[in-house]
Amino acid sequence: MNERPDESQSGADADSLLPVDEHIEEGHDAEGRKVRHRGIYLLPNLFTTANLFAGFYAIVNAMNGNFYVAAAAVFVAMVLDGIDGRVARLTNTQSAFGAEYDSLSDMVAFGVAPALLAFEWALGSLGKVGWMVAFIYVAGAALRLARFNTQIGSTDKRYFIGLASPAAAGVVAGTVWAFSDFGIKGSNMAFVVAVLVAAAGMLMVSNIKYNSFKDLDLKGRVPFVAILVVVLLFAVVFSDPPRILLIIFLVYAVSGPVQYLLRLRRHKAA
Repeated sequence: MNERPDESQSGADADSLLPVDEHIEEGHDAEGRKVRHRGIYLLPNLFTTANLFAGFYAIVNAMNGNFYVAAAAVFVAMVLDGIDGRVARLTNTQSAFGAEYDSLSDMVAFGVAPALLAFEWALGSLGKVGWMVAFIYVAGAALRLARFNTQIGSTDKRYFIGLASPAAAGVVAGTVWAFSDFGIKGSNMAFVVAVLVAAAGMLMVSNIKYNSFKDLDLKGRVPFVAILVVVLLFAVVFSDPPRILLIIFLVYAVSGPVQYLLRLRRHKAA
């Protein structure tokens, strides 16, 4: 005997195939029947898509030999990555879909793009060693993002465990941008780039703590002099973006191991 499936059960089965965070709004049609409109939040995901595009644009330009353009695109992706999360929080449109989409975009922009950029500029001259080093960085970025997603809500927000992937990308892309801007061939410093890229990949999966600066209060009132400091900082960065950005991210990348050694020294002294 044929049995008609239970409508509520079939509806539940259909819903189970949808993303767990898909935005659902309930309403009524012209005849008064309840209907549900499904979708995702547009605004924050637009910035995430722009982040993804910047990473893809960096890859295309790296393959075409436009290394300084590719490096700049990685930094643009970094800015967009910082915006989408803040937009989501300000508009109360956070979602699991947005978090997963952001991670996938970051993998392209801060994992694949910097590794390919470094490979095309310098690591390719090392042969198999070069692509192995590039893969170490890509794998480190993937593991870093996966671990970050599983640790959300269970770790101290003031610190990142391991070097954040955008910061690692800033070190790699900043190195290529700074030296290629001087007309230096990557093959002439392939060994240095290999060490730097491998170190960035390893730092991403390390247990070294990095300050996340998430405890900074950006909504409260600040003295007028603070605005002047921000303006001065922008002026310094734009006076020589490749070199200044490289120095900033190198200092941040080194700060984690330095603080770790200092804490270890104090612990032994106690």
